[in-house]
Amino acid sequence: MSLVLHNTFTGRKEPFAAQDPERVTMYVCGPTVYNFIHIGNARPVVVFDVLYRLLQRAYPQVVYARNLTDVDDKIIQAAQAEGVPIEEITERYARAFHEDAAALGALPPSLEPRATENIDAMIAMIEALIARGCAYEAEGHVLYHVPALPDYGALSHRALEDMIAGARIEVESYKRHPADFVLWKPSAPHEPGWASPWGRGRPGWHTECAAMIHRHLGPTIDIHGGGQDLVFPHHENERAQARCEHPDQDFVRYWVHNGYITVRGEKMSKSLGNFFTVREILAHFPGEAVRYALLSGHYRKPLDWSPELAAQAKASLDRLYQALADAEHVAPEPAGVPGAVRAALEDDLNTPQALSALHELATALNRAAARQEKAKAKGALLAAAELLGLLQASPSAWFRWRPAGEAGLTDEQIEALIAERAEARKARDFARADAIRDRLQAAGIQLLDTPQGTRWRRG
Repeated sequence: MSLVLHNTFTGRKEPFAAQDPERVTMYVCGPTVYNFIHIGNARPVVVFDVLYRLLQRAYPQVVYARNLTDVDDKIIQAAQAEGVPIEEITERYARAFHEDAAALGALPPSLEPRATENIDAMIAMIEALIARGCAYEAEGHVLYHVPALPDYGALSHRALEDMIAGARIEVESYKRHPADFVLWKPSAPHEPGWASPWGRGRPGWHTECAAMIHRHLGPTIDIHGGGQDLVFPHHENERAQARCEHPDQDFVRYWVHNGYITVRGEKMSKSLGNFFTVREILAHFPGEAVRYALLSGHYRKPLDWSPELAAQAKASLDRLYQALADAEHVAPEPAGVPGAVRAALEDDLNTPQALSALHELATALNRAAARQEKAKAKGALLAAAELLGLLQASPSAWFRWRPAGEAGLTDEQIEALIAERAEARKARDFARADAIRDRLQAAGIQLLDTPQGTRWRRG
C-alpha cells in the first residue's frame, strides 16, 4: 500500500507507515452529545470512514476509536433548559448520532469510549502531570502550565505570544500563565461531578481525549483525526498533556484534519439562518447523496454546502444506479478495487478523483456488450463503490426513495396499480392499461417494461 497523508504537524504530505505493520491505531474526535449533529460534524464522520475502509484493506487489524463527549457545559445547560437528567440528554443525542452516522453509510468504529466511563483514567493522567511539574492545583481547579512544554504551538504552527495576544479573554487570577488551560474544574451541587484528590468536579475537554487515547490505544497512535477547528486549542492541548506524561513518546504520528463546511461562502451560524443539521437534510435527500456530496470536494479544502450540491450528488448517484439497474440481469464477477480508484484514495484521500473514476467504471459497464465483460465491469464498479461507501442499496430501493412526509402514492399502492395494469394487458384491455400508466406518470412514477417484469422508479 502506498498511502500518502497530509500531516498537519509537518505541513506536508508524507508516506504512511504504521508503527506496527500488523495493527493500525486511529482516533477521531466524536460529537458532544447535547443536540443533533450538523453537516459540519458529518464531514469527519464520512472522511475518516473512507480512510478506515482503505486501511482495512491493507492491514490485518485497524483499531478505530471515535469518542463521545457526554459530560460538558453545553450538555448541562441543555438538561437544565428541559428540566431532565443529563443522562436523558446524552442518551437521546448519542442515539440520534448513531442513526445519522448509519444513514451516511459510516461503519461503526472499533471502539466508542465515553468520557463518563473513563474518569479514572483522566484523574490518573492529571496526577501524573502534576507529579512531572506540568500541572498545578489552584482554587479547586487543576491547570496545565503551558510553558512546561517548550514546543507548545508546534501542531497549530502558532507562537505562544501570538496565541495569548489573540485570545482576548480575561485571564483568571489563579493562572500562573495566561495560556494555562483547565484539566479539572469544580462542579456545583446540581452539576455532574466525581470525587478526586482536588475535590468533587469534572474533567476539562482536552483531558478527556488525551486520557482515552492513552487508555484504549496506547501512548503513541498512528493517526489522530478531526475537523480543522480542533487543531487549536483542542488537539494542541491534547498533545501538550500527552507529551508531558510520556516525553519519550510521539503521541500521534500523523495528524489529519478535514476542512470547514461553509454555506454560501459563509461560516454556518444559527443567527444567519444557514445552520443545517444532518437530520434536517436527511428529510430531503438520501443519506448516500449527502455522503457523495461530502466526498465531492477534497477533504482538506473548504466545502460549500447547499441544497443544490446535494441535488447534484443525488443526480450523479442516479446515473451510477441506472448503470447497475440496466445490468440487473447479470451477476457481478468478484473483483478487487480498480487501480484508478485505489490510487486516488491512496493519494491523500483524493475522493473527487475517485468519484470521477467511479463514473468511468459505470460508463464501461454501460458499454460492455458480452455477458462476461458486463459481469466483470459490474464487479469492478461495485468493489470501487464499496470502498467509498457508495452504491450500498439495490437500484430498485434507490429509485423508490422519497423525502420524508412527501404526499403521493405509497410503494404498496404503486405495486397494486402495476399488478392491475399487468392484468389489464393480459386481458387485452389496453385502454385500461394505458390509463393506469398515465396515472402513475402523473404521480411522478416512471415505468420500464422488461423481460423480467415491470420496473418502476420515482422522479
